[in-house]
Amino acid sequence: MLATPGPLPTGPGWSFEVKWDGMRVLASVTEGAAGAGRTLSLRTRSGRDVTPNFPELADLVTLAPDVVLDGEVVLLDAGVPSFAALAHRMQGVVDPAAARRRPVTFMVFDVLRLYGVALLDRPLAERRATLERLDLPGLAHVEASPLYPDGAALLDVTAQRGLEGVVAKRETSPYRPGRRSPDWVKVAHRHSQSCLVGGWRPEKGGRARIGALLLGVPGPDGLEFAGRAGSGLAGSAVQQVLAARLGPLTAQASPFATTIPRVDAAGARWCTPSVVVEIAHLGWTSAGRLRQPVVRGVRDDVDPAEVRREPG
Repeated sequence: MLATPGPLPTGPGWSFEVKWDGMRVLASVTEGAAGAGRTLSLRTRSGRDVTPNFPELADLVTLAPDVVLDGEVVLLDAGVPSFAALAHRMQGVVDPAAARRRPVTFMVFDVLRLYGVALLDRPLAERRATLERLDLPGLAHVEASPLYPDGAALLDVTAQRGLEGVVAKRETSPYRPGRRSPDWVKVAHRHSQSCLVGGWRPEKGGRARIGALLLGVPGPDGLEFAGRAGSGLAGSAVQQVLAARLGPLTAQASPFATTIPRVDAAGARWCTPSVVVEIAHLGWTSAGRLRQPVVRGVRDDVDPAEVRREPG
């Protein structure tokens, strides 16, 4: 279930949480047949298995023999969740010793199944009460995402502390997998947009490094050009990930529905638009371009089919 961007709801019947800047993950624990033991599976919204990426969350298997949890994996940087710091952890298997040195935290906000009973049609308030009866405090690196009754106060506090924003949830709402629901409303302090990479330009001077990405968002007539982003690409980790992802996707022609301005397209190398990147920006221009886009990282947890233009 996904949140809809909008103004902060007011009135009774709403609860409020911090909008965590991390990777959305479904954690599933199942009991094997004939005493085979329990198995933990961590999957992203796109269905990708990221269990080997987060070995520090292995204690989740002790929670119950059958349970499905929804939450956000975050990595703290100076006490604040940092998507940029988490980005490299999304890409592949992580050594348990390295994970222990800088562990993630799984912030759980919903329980979808327990002891074989599906809870999707139960109201949020009931699901949350069930979640709080589980022994999450007894697990390493797992916490229940706190609830707050005053959304406006939480919005102020999150702004002061540099957090991403607030999510408001209607307490009577059922859980609808994969749907973007008005019963969950997200209010962000900064603009963020998932984009598809339709091409890239090498750095000047003949270097093989990626100097800029050509960004796109699906529209009614095809992939719409959303701008060129060069900021945020300096690190070796992001360069390695992008090179590995984009290399096999080389295309002979532009995937965009319209002609790209010459100033942006000069020297471009086109690719099939199936890699999703997270972009921080300062809003949209009247021409449909992102203002001052900055690449925050690759989003392997987002299905390319889910990408759409967010207001901002």
